[in-house]
Amino acid sequence: MKKQHIANALKVLLAGINSKKHTLAVALMLVSVVAMAESPLASQKEIGMFINSTTCVVLENGTDPYNAYIKDAVQKYWKSTPYEFIDATEFENRRFDSKYSFLVLMKNVFGIDPGGVSYSYISLVLGDKSTDMAKMPELCSIPLLYSDDGSLNYSYAIPAIVKFMQIHAKNLEKKRFFISLSGLSYYNSSGFQDKELLILKDNLAPDANTSEKISAVYPNFVKLLTVAEMQKAIDANPKNALFLLHVGPNKNMGVGKCFEMIFDVEGNLYYYNSRRVTNDDPDGFTLMDFRHIR
Repeated sequence: MKKQHIANALKVLLAGINSKKHTLAVALMLVSVVAMAESPLASQKEIGMFINSTTCVVLENGTDPYNAYIKDAVQKYWKSTPYEFIDATEFENRRFDSKYSFLVLMKNVFGIDPGGVSYSYISLVLGDKSTDMAKMPELCSIPLLYSDDGSLNYSYAIPAIVKFMQIHAKNLEKKRFFISLSGLSYYNSSGFQDKELLILKDNLAPDANTSEKISAVYPNFVKLLTVAEMQKAIDANPKNALFLLHVGPNKNMGVGKCFEMIFDVEGNLYYYNSRRVTNDDPDGFTLMDFRHIR
């Protein structure tokens, strides 16, 4: 879901409701805003179709390391529907059939950022007649990396993403309307007290790149790690820890967007935020992000 900014506008609108007259006016505005968003979020009927679908996990061509990570996570943790692994050719054969859902890495599908960079999302979508992949009914899309990023810094998060997508699909059954208004920000929580937050050192913005800077605004436990240390920590299945998945552009680029997602190992999402990257507001998890979660 790409229209996260709608939620803040709706909160402002709703705060001004003082009468039935105002309620009607705001309701009409809500319909207008949601319509303008042109969200691909699956309808209530399509959510029901997903529950009865076979989920096809689409593997990348060649020896992409992503294949091993997604296969392992799905085999261990996918419980919502029957599943099978298919290649890109079979995906093209099946993607117009609504009896199938697809867990697929969407590269360059959702358009290119004004700065000239594009994103890869791991998406859970339903088969559909549309020839445009971006219009396939979507249950969930999680930004995973920039399309030209060859690093594997996302690998430790794949199991939690697979778990979260199933939690999210279940929530959509009864809470679709509210989720449609807020997107992934629907899950933003203040439940960070007494939990350790694991963060890759390289994912911190310049204003938050030391423990001293962080502790000045954030009172809870934070551990700064390397990629290898993060993988080891997640493999230990910590019950009282949260971890950051950061998706951002090349460090030498002053354009694009960055995405911040905080999960626990059970697949619960605690925080989602995205913003533009500029020379004045560079990539990384910022002190403002820490203030949001304290």
